[in-house]
This record gives sequence, C-alpha cells and structure tokens, in this order.
Amino acid sequence: MSYSVGRVAELAGVTVRTLHHYDEIGLLTPGGRTSAGYRRYDDADLDRLQRILLYRELGFTLEEIAVILDDPEADAAEHLRRQHRLLTDRIARLREMVAAVEYVLEAQKVGINLTPEEKFEVFGEFDPDRYAEEAEQRWGGTDAYAESARRTQRYTKDDWQRIQQESAELLERFVAAYDAGVPADSEDGMALAEEHRQQITKFYYDCTFEIHTGLAELYLADERFTANYDRHRPGLAQYVHDAIVANAITRA
Repeated sequence: MSYSVGRVAELAGVTVRTLHHYDEIGLLTPGGRTSAGYRRYDDADLDRLQRILLYRELGFTLEEIAVILDDPEADAAEHLRRQHRLLTDRIARLREMVAAVEYVLEAQKVGINLTPEEKFEVFGEFDPDRYAEEAEQRWGGTDAYAESARRTQRYTKDDWQRIQQESAELLERFVAAYDAGVPADSEDGMALAEEHRQQITKFYYDCTFEIHTGLAELYLADERFTANYDRHRPGLAQYVHDAIVANAITRA
C-alpha cells in the first residue's frame, strides 16, 4: 500500500506543507515517487510519522526527533518503550496539575498561606492566584467563600499536598467507574459523588446537597470545568454531574 501526501495529511491530522517540510529536512522522506514526481508514502513511512508526531507532542524539537529516530541501536519496540515512559510521566504530572486547577476554579484556593517557594513546589508552573479575583467576584459574598478563605489561610504546604493527593485519588476512581460502565446513578456512582461532597466539606466549607448540585451544574456550564474533567475521559464531566445530582436526589 502507498498513500498520497494529501491522504497522509488527512490520516495524521497535519498539513501537506508540514509533510513537505519534513521531507525537505530529511526527517520523513517518502518511500517512493510517482512517475510524475509526486510523493508516495508506505506503511513504514506512516509508522515513522506516528513516532514523529508523538515526540512532537511530548515537546521534542524536530532536530532532537531526528537524532532519536535515527539512532541505530533503537528499534521500533525501544521507541514504544521510551514513549510509554515519557507519556506515563506526563500523565502523572498532568493529573497533579488538573487536581490543582479544579479546586482553584471552585474558588477554594483563595488566600493560600504559602511562601512563593512553597507555592511553586506544590503547584508547579500553575499559579492559583490567577483565579482569585474571579472567585471573589463569583462567591465573595457567600458564607461558603468566607469559611473556605478562613480555613485555607491556615493550610501549610503539607496540607495542600495531602489535599491534592486525596482529590487525585478520588478522580482516578471516578475515571475507573466511568471506564467500567458503572451507572452514574448506581450506588457505587453515588458513593463517589458523596465522597466528593464530603471532601469539600472536610477541606473547605459545609457543602450541602444544594451547593453540591450547583457545582455539578457548573461542571457543564463552564467550559473550563468541562475540559478539566473531559481531558481524562470524554464525557467524564457529564458523568460526575449525573452522579452528584443522583446522589442529591437520593440522600437529601
């Protein structure tokens, strides 16, 4: 099988110009040409392109990718193992960052009592203060906001790390339930939702069923919330929303 440059661009989700550039710099030279000189790509070319795009996604430059791919001691299996390690590390880091973002967007990290050094250590490159003004505008006059601000001002770096760890573990269980096809309104689905509500109460403020349902609606109404969940699994925001609503209806 051989493929035209247009077909390869369509399959890979890149532009024809990108493929031309890869050919010009020797990163991806098509395995054949037509009698008229048009590029034709074979399956081996597609495999190399797949590796190129994945390394690009991981942040490598084209020059670095060329060195990696042309390593005579690295076969296809070794590339897969390397990419698996890199992706696993990246996923772990993204999960940590997502956990931080979720609680910041819920206005729970306003008034963090950390030094700049500690804040960087806990949250990395993400700056929770970016959303402080928006959070105050949304919830500044509520009792929940005042209670959350009072509590969080006392939290140390270790407290925040423990909170992030617990929230990340709960999120992983939501993902596992979603993957397993556990209905959102089942006992197991609602148990996760209840744990989520209790977690907010434990760390921030008294999260009533009414408030919890309001947060669930925000997960769908605000595209940032939706994206934070759906980057784990498409549709996860809807799943968490449905579990929270079902739990509120059943237990309230």
